[in-house]
Parts: sequence; structure tokens; C-alpha cells
Amino acid sequence: MKAVELLLTESVDNLGIVGDVVKVRPGYARNFLLPRGLATTPTQGNINRLQEKRKIVQEEMRRRRAELEQLIEKVAGYELSMTRAANEQGVLFGGVSQHEIAQALRDAGFAVDDRAVRIGEQIKRVDNYTIPIQFASDLRTEIKLAVVSDKPIEEEEEVEGELINEDEAAEKAQKMDKKKKKEEE
Repeated sequence: MKAVELLLTESVDNLGIVGDVVKVRPGYARNFLLPRGLATTPTQGNINRLQEKRKIVQEEMRRRRAELEQLIEKVAGYELSMTRAANEQGVLFGGVSQHEIAQALRDAGFAVDDRAVRIGEQIKRVDNYTIPIQFASDLRTEIKLAVVSDKPIEEEEEVEGELINEDEAAEKAQKMDKKKKKEEE
């Protein structure tokens, strides 16, 4: 399929900034970029007209990148704890989403966007996690997240090679005691 060359009049995520000449598929140009006024034909007059706007956008991008670098230094290694309702085995009722993690970071004073938190899918178990925070392909760090239960989780113990919880262990011990008493009689 043939590509169409366009001049961006506005910055477009994952495509380019103002003043870039980009090659895109005809459908993307016809259905998205041109109707929204995000691109135009790349004539020399249009390119010259957008040079000043491009310089402003580039300066803004440099300033934003410097802010993000400072934010990464502050948030690197931050430890966050979230309390959630869970069953006895440590499975959460619901889950912890990237939005909730980002909101907790914002509440702690870090300007983190939801899209920067990269967990893939919701966290569904009580445990400790390492959460990647990525602002750009080369601007990333990690935080520690401890998801804890709102009530104590039953501890499991090993009895005769089987993992069982405390209640089952007590029942098994009572049965063994009864068996010994019957054998003694």
C-alpha cells in the first residue's frame, strides 16, 4: 500500500511533532489527520510558517523531559503499601489496577500519569511486587508495592508432607488422638 506524505500542524502521539514531514497510510491521513486539522500538504511555505511553532514545541519537550528526569530520581525505589480485602488464601476481592497505583503515587506527591504505570493486568494476590514506571522508552524506573490483606491470612503448615491450614491440622491431630485411645483400649 502506498504511503502519503504530510506535514504535521500539531504534535501527534507516536507519530511526530509540529513541523515534521511524515509518511502515513492514506486511510489514516484521510480519516484522522486531515479532518482534525492535524496535518496539511508539505509545501515549503507551510514548512516555513510552522518553524516558529516547532521551536516552541521543542523547547516545551526539553523542559518536560527535564521535569520527568527529576521525577524519576524522586520516585525511584519508592515503597508503596496498599491494603485490600482478601480471602484466607490471599486472593484479593477485586484487584489493584494501574489507575489505583498511579492515584496512590499522585496522593504521595508524585505527578505520575496512569499510562506511566506498567503492570499489564490487575494485581489479584496479596504479595510484594516491583512495578515499572515508564515515561518514555528511555525514561523508566521501578517502585516497590506491597499489597496487604485487611485481615490476617491463615498460615499454612506442613503435616505429613501435605500443605494444610491450621484448622485442618487441629482436626487431624484430634483424629490421631482418638485413634491412639481406641488402640490403647
